[in-house]
Order: sequence, then structure tokens, then C-alpha cells
Amino acid sequence: MSNTIRIHSFATSGHAHRAVLFAALAGIDHEVIEVDLAGGAHRQPDFLAMNPAGQVPVIEDGDTIVSDANAILVYLARKYAPSFIPTDPAQEAEVQKFLTLAAGEMAFGPAAARLITVFGAPLDTEFCQTVATRYLEKIEVHMNGREFLVGDGPTIADVALYSYTAHAPEGNVSLEPYPNVRRLLSNIEALPGFVPMPATKAGLVA
Repeated sequence: MSNTIRIHSFATSGHAHRAVLFAALAGIDHEVIEVDLAGGAHRQPDFLAMNPAGQVPVIEDGDTIVSDANAILVYLARKYAPSFIPTDPAQEAEVQKFLTLAAGEMAFGPAAARLITVFGAPLDTEFCQTVATRYLEKIEVHMNGREFLVGDGPTIADVALYSYTAHAPEGNVSLEPYPNVRRLLSNIEALPGFVPMPATKAGLVA
């Protein structure tokens, strides 16, 4: 019998939503603890003791503390939901490739573009839009003839890319030119246990 996983989260953080979404999809018993970022709770000693970077998400699994969204996905899948990480070495390598994409072009593209419009981040809009286009084009081509990113079913790769891709329109990044990307998002949203991330400025563009 597993512990109840405590997920320290922030509702409109795509990184934090990754952890919450995966726990829900995988049927992992969990409790979501909202961190008051506006009030500076992430800079308090008790939070910094869990994650010195002062960022969400952080999970507590008994005495084990894990931070970083992708690391949390790997940890939870390995321990509680191994079907979400392929055992085939080539497919596992594919999953790792998409985790890198999530930390790279997705973070500097659609995620960063959303930081500008939603949170007023002082970033380069043109650069973010360019990176977002490059990212979405990669996923669009990869998804030809596929239902999920790797193999025949969902993996942590799909979870890692979902939140910021689905909410790209909040950063004025249109998903309209990418039918395969939109189909992937719909497939993830149709999974049992799916929980959405709250919208902030949805509908800015198609």
C-alpha cells in the first residue's frame, strides 16, 4: 500500500500540472497542496528545505522528496505506474528525447510565450514565437500516423508535453495549423482520470 503523495503545486503552472495530471492518469493516491507563490511561500525556509530552487512542483512520498517536473514523472512512473515508461530500450530512448524537448524548445517556446502574456515576463516575444513554431512543427510531423508520442499508448512523454502545448494559445501561439498536435491533445484529454489545467487567457487565438 503506497503513501498518499503530496504534490506541492500552483494551479496555472504547466510544470506543476504535469505532476498532478500524471498522478491522476496513473491512479496514484495524491493530495494537491497549493503553494501561494504570490505570497512568497516558495521562498520560505520550509519550502526551500524541500527544493532550494524555490520552484513547484515538489512531491513528498513518505520521506522521499522529488523536485523538477520531469524527474517527478520518471520517479512516479518507475515506482507506481511502470506502464507509462516503455521497457524497450529504443522506445525508452524516445521518451527521454521528448522529456528533453519539454525542457528545451517547449519551455523556451510556447511556455515562455505564455509567461509573457499571462504573467508579464520580460522575455523576447519574437524569439519565443519562433521557437514555439519550430517545436510544434516537430510534433506535427512526428505524429503522422500515431495516436500518442511513443508506442501504442500514453507514456510520460505525452504528459510532459501536454500542459504547455494545450495552453499555447494563451501565449498567442496558434494550434490551428497543427491538426496532428490537436489530435494528440484530444487523445490525452480522453484518457480516464484526465484533469485539465485552469485556463488563464484562453481563446486569444485559435
